[in-house]
Amino acid sequence: MTDSAPLLPPLPGETSMDPAGPLSTTAHPPIGVASVAGPDKPLIFDATLDTKISAVVGGRTAQALAKAFDMETVGDLLSHYPRRYARRGELTALDELPRGESVTIVAEVLSVSERSMKSKRGSIVEVKISDGNGILTLTFFNQKWRAEALRRGMRGIFAGKVTDYRGALQLAHPDYELFADDADAPPRDSDAQRRWVEAPIPIYPATATMPSWKIAKTVALVLDGLGPLPDPLPGALRAERTLLTQRDAFEKIHRPTADGDWRAARDTLKFTEAFVLQCALVLQHNAARARETRPRVPTRGGFLDHFDSTLPFELTGDQQQVGSEIARDLAESGPMNRLVQGEVGSGKTVVALRAMLAVADSGGQSALLAPTEVLAAQHLRSIVRMLGPDRAAELMPTLLTGQLPTAERKKALLRTVSGQALIVIGTHALLSDTVHFFDLGLVVVDEQHRFGVEQREALRLKGAQPPHVLVLTATPIPRTIAMTVFGDLDVSTIAELPAGRQGIESFVVPLAEKPAWSMRVWTRLAEELAQGRQAFVVCSAISPKVREPGEEAPSAEGDDVKTPPTTVEGLLAELRVKPELASARIEPLHGRMSSDEKDVTMRAFAAGDIDILVATTVIEVGVDVPNASAMVVMDADRFGVSQLHQLRGRVGRGEIPGLCLLVTTASADSLARERVDAVASTLDGFELAQADLTLRREGDVLGGEQSGAKSSLRLLRVATDGELITQARAHAQELIGDDPDLSSIPPLAAAVRRRLDESERSWLRKG
Repeated sequence: MTDSAPLLPPLPGETSMDPAGPLSTTAHPPIGVASVAGPDKPLIFDATLDTKISAVVGGRTAQALAKAFDMETVGDLLSHYPRRYARRGELTALDELPRGESVTIVAEVLSVSERSMKSKRGSIVEVKISDGNGILTLTFFNQKWRAEALRRGMRGIFAGKVTDYRGALQLAHPDYELFADDADAPPRDSDAQRRWVEAPIPIYPATATMPSWKIAKTVALVLDGLGPLPDPLPGALRAERTLLTQRDAFEKIHRPTADGDWRAARDTLKFTEAFVLQCALVLQHNAARARETRPRVPTRGGFLDHFDSTLPFELTGDQQQVGSEIARDLAESGPMNRLVQGEVGSGKTVVALRAMLAVADSGGQSALLAPTEVLAAQHLRSIVRMLGPDRAAELMPTLLTGQLPTAERKKALLRTVSGQALIVIGTHALLSDTVHFFDLGLVVVDEQHRFGVEQREALRLKGAQPPHVLVLTATPIPRTIAMTVFGDLDVSTIAELPAGRQGIESFVVPLAEKPAWSMRVWTRLAEELAQGRQAFVVCSAISPKVREPGEEAPSAEGDDVKTPPTTVEGLLAELRVKPELASARIEPLHGRMSSDEKDVTMRAFAAGDIDILVATTVIEVGVDVPNASAMVVMDADRFGVSQLHQLRGRVGRGEIPGLCLLVTTASADSLARERVDAVASTLDGFELAQADLTLRREGDVLGGEQSGAKSSLRLLRVATDGELITQARAHAQELIGDDPDLSSIPPLAAAVRRRLDESERSWLRKG
């Protein structure tokens, strides 16, 4: 966690005051009041956001929070905001509860009954709760005292997993928190009674071991023990935007007395989150530019001039513009940190190669980091082809991957450390401690979404001086994502496609509605082969139990993915016996194959010796076979929008029109089907990127893979808060322009340090 303040040690006696305890073993005290009921009091007062949770509430609760939510400090806990608010007088619509999911609901006890079990000793207590319409059953085994604790007419919050038992909804392993008895409530027919009934009750993201009300109690303890809280927002900025102090915002979002409280608090905390994040990113950007490095300027008549004079095509306007931006960065004494985003097939490799040649003109080396061995080998062949035999012999492009034979690896390492190889292309093997460069001048990271800050940093540290860094992505990025995930980088865009591309037709094959279309898929593929063309067939798994290395199982969140995936091995056998494909040469390609096997297969496919390649997503990026005109994506609903767009980009790369068939069993009204339909509707990657942002449930946008940040966004949503992020960025740039190290606002500097995890803070200190 942060190193900005000492952490307070736990005090003796924390166990007895720890609010954590066995779930559902006693009737719970009332919740939703101004402080935690019962004897529990904070162990210390004057806690700060950097104080360990255990120092305030005890080790038992702290351990439960750490296990459930990776929380360590008071700041972590107070940033765990309620997901919604309930009321004592407002019941949950039980008929809308999702089956199979854990829920937290407000309901009223309708009846309580007890009966003996038939097959063994013991009893069952069944409690029916209702929202006034639907009925839900709570079942307790061998807990007779529940019949006394839960009585008809009681209201409370109930939590558990919704299941369907013999046509009736029930909560499995339920837990609950009852509201205060009427005797404890304010007098009836009074304003106090109305406020008590209508007061918002925070419902938190919770787990079985840490239900919502236990989190609420812990938060209340922490708020009671919280000392003065310096505000990270400059006073003038807070006044300009009519925001609360941070202390008030925490109080009102966790213990509101009216809806206006938590709404005002949410507005304050959302802007604070955006502002602190943008300050962190601007500081990162400035710190990177402040380093000293060697300018890399091409020489007249050198490698770059020769390459440009022999190019068989004219660079697009976007390529020329981005090339100028890169050349300007390379010529400066501060290292370049630039992201180039470009459409699939827009020619980013040519732009990157021109940057490598400018560095080579100054005697420096370039390292190109690719996510897969297939792509690394493809880059090597492509670069050698573009350079021509003479220039390739001088520059000696060298491949370095984990599966190289020992003799080849030693040769590649020697070429790299001696400076003989001016262009080194590899996978994660480049990050190994055994890889050393003679003069690393440029790091090129291809497909940035496959790597993270740590990999970029590990490669950067291999330079005697900080190398220039060029990050490539074929996944177009909405502006708000660029400002949040890649805010430490300058961003260039290549949207223009080279002339002569014939485009791609995309069609959804909806097997849920039209199962007979499955036969037409292979007939259509045979028609493409009959014209002398080739095809890709993509599967999400290699075999029933083996997914592609590096690929995670698809998330079922919001989807209806239930059927087993189509596999490479299974489909390969099926296609080889189809009459319409009887003469086709069909081969597999996937991550379990050795490096040599994959390379041989790709070379054979590029040479036209294979008609159909049944592959996993190893062909997602970089594979360039102009004669491949068709692609069939099986189980398209198992892939994301950007991944489908990337896969589709493997066809239609030459003068032959492309065809992409997206096969799906997802129902027409599912989120998974919406993604597939969105991809089929447009070839515009930037439009799809925005659609993806809107369609998907926003998860860890700032996860370790992308930015190194410890936690994801809390209240901020890049899909809907674009204007807020833009404003926060402008305020951050203005403030840091006047105060480069935030020395005038120590609480903001502390908040920025808190926002960055240890790897990011190390990154700021290095170089």
